[in-house]
Amino acid sequence: MQVLAGMAAGLALGLVARSLGPDLDGSPNALADLLALVGSSFVQLLRVLVPPLVFTAIVASIANLAELGNARRLVVQTLVWFALTAAIAVTIGIILGLALEPGLRAGVDASAAEAPRSVGSWLDFLKGLLPVNYLGLEAGTRLFDGGAATTSLSFNVLQIVILSIVIGVAALRVGEAAAPFLQFVRSALAITRKVLWWVIRLTPIGSAGLFGTAVAAYGWDSLASLGWFAAAVYLGLAIVLFVVYPAVLLINGLDPIRFFRGAWPAIQLGFVSRSSIGTLPVTEQVVEQALGVPRPYAAFAVPLAATTKMDGCAAIYPAIAALFVAQFYAVPLHAADYALILFVSVIGSAATAGLTGAVVMLTLTLTTLGLPLEGAGLLLAIDPIIDMGRTAVNVAGQALVPTVVAKREGILDESAYARHEVAAVAR
Repeated sequence: MQVLAGMAAGLALGLVARSLGPDLDGSPNALADLLALVGSSFVQLLRVLVPPLVFTAIVASIANLAELGNARRLVVQTLVWFALTAAIAVTIGIILGLALEPGLRAGVDASAAEAPRSVGSWLDFLKGLLPVNYLGLEAGTRLFDGGAATTSLSFNVLQIVILSIVIGVAALRVGEAAAPFLQFVRSALAITRKVLWWVIRLTPIGSAGLFGTAVAAYGWDSLASLGWFAAAVYLGLAIVLFVVYPAVLLINGLDPIRFFRGAWPAIQLGFVSRSSIGTLPVTEQVVEQALGVPRPYAAFAVPLAATTKMDGCAAIYPAIAALFVAQFYAVPLHAADYALILFVSVIGSAATAGLTGAVVMLTLTLTTLGLPLEGAGLLLAIDPIIDMGRTAVNVAGQALVPTVVAKREGILDESAYARHEVAAVAR
């Protein structure tokens, strides 16, 4: 309820900021700047906790998984359900793209097309698997007009995941000599979780800033020229979120309403923050404490899902967007092309990890199909609006798969799932 109140406040403040318009020099007004500062600060606080959380959680979870007799089955089932739900999502995207034909109904001018700055490729994906250093950190320098420069550090979550898995497995192989290290990791994880909770308490304020910024900066005007495309994407997202996921839950003997009540804080935050990585700490908390997934498994599955399980960004969106570009440029697609879209979406979703959102996945799909990359530029005007729904579905899927696998393996705490006490996160 606090997050909903924050979103309502953000909507109202965003509309006010948008009505005020820019300052005389063309820069955003003071209210818009304040909303952007609050939202970006909140996301930054979440992001700064991601590297220590992912590393300590995965290393500790691997050590704990070794004590479970079904550890290998848990990993295999997780990957299978990742692929299965992604295949269903991309199939829905292809069907909607063919049925609604958004590329033939677009009101956008082809002159607005330009290739995006971030372009995905299989080579970048393969290179991204290799850590650049022990911590998975990358340094970058940005030049400004007048010769000023600033250097910042960023992290590649997929590299951190790989490093964590390797170190966790190595610690198990070392045996008794690694016991002090594993104890240190568990202590660091407990400290990180405590700091995480302090940040999570700021979620209503952060939601107000993030949602207000989206309204103030983008509004809904851009939807007019690409209305059919936006409708197709959001319809696909709604079908996956409210039809496919509940069906998967019911098939596995789980109550969908209880799932959504438990996962809703993470889904909400994903919607307003537009960041699966930024939402990762909250997703892990609700999966463990509101949905009843054991910590040893959740600490492994959720960070992995946050980097590779993206039904919104890597399945529905690239499928509909690829058909949009093909229809817009009158490029015929055949059965083999649709199969290729399915393959890229299921296998290549990890290519977006550590890179820039769904645009990278879309350009990877367009490159694989041989479609004009400039077509991606046509869709950038409404990408922030689309991205809110995409990320919400991503996060829902990242919570769904560990819950389903835990249920199938008989390790789900069904009493916690039945209670769906979101307030349990506070503990």
